[in-house]
Amino acid sequence: MAAGFLEVRDLTKTFGGLVAVNDVSFAMGRQEMIGLIGPNGAGKSTLVRLITGILRPDSGRVSFRGKNITRKKTWDIVNLGVACTFQNMRPFRRLPIIANVMVSCLSPRGMKSGEWVKKVEQKAMDALEFAGISDMALERASTLSQGDLKRLEVARAVATDPELLMLDEPFGGLSPAETELMAKSIKRLHKGGRFGRLHSEGPAMIIIEHKLQQLMKIVDRIIVLNFGEVIADGPPEEVVQDPNVIAAYLGEGED
Repeated sequence: MAAGFLEVRDLTKTFGGLVAVNDVSFAMGRQEMIGLIGPNGAGKSTLVRLITGILRPDSGRVSFRGKNITRKKTWDIVNLGVACTFQNMRPFRRLPIIANVMVSCLSPRGMKSGEWVKKVEQKAMDALEFAGISDMALERASTLSQGDLKRLEVARAVATDPELLMLDEPFGGLSPAETELMAKSIKRLHKGGRFGRLHSEGPAMIIIEHKLQQLMKIVDRIIVLNFGEVIADGPPEEVVQDPNVIAAYLGEGED
């Protein structure tokens, strides 16, 4: 277990009679980029919401950098250095997209960036450029396509300067060319090619994604959920050969 960064221990969440996350445990190191995959309804998004404090677990524990964050408020978790995007995007639709990102820049964690305190607009523009939508900075968020809203979500998340960035289907709604560009940007961010100011290392990442071919190219490790349980955890080339993973996606008895 990679103690000291992110640790998930025996996490369980039920909704009525449905067990969405069932006794999930894993840990990740500061340098890792993990893909979180599984069939629809496997519990992936629920797990991310438990880590970020949006949902409270029935049992189990989440620790970030040695601190128990299981019962902390979502905004407190963000200010500790954990950011996330979601499939259900909720921007400030009447505001320009640059204003949407500036809100993230003005968070307590975003304001810790020293030199950026007096350059919030520039930091927001850098985040939009990273996401590939800086040319639309003055357009209202309500005018954006689904794919561009997805990229706005990424820009808002990275503007908080996270140490752990969780992305829920970042390639959703993007064309093949846009997907490739986003994948390259994510990889560059992880390796330390940060927008705006220079860092020695980028954020650790957990990426939920259904476009497995592109995901496998950029992550170091894959965790597979099925019916709320971890059924595989390892390098991509090993996980895709795992009989349990194949059965989960294709069904028992498939060749």
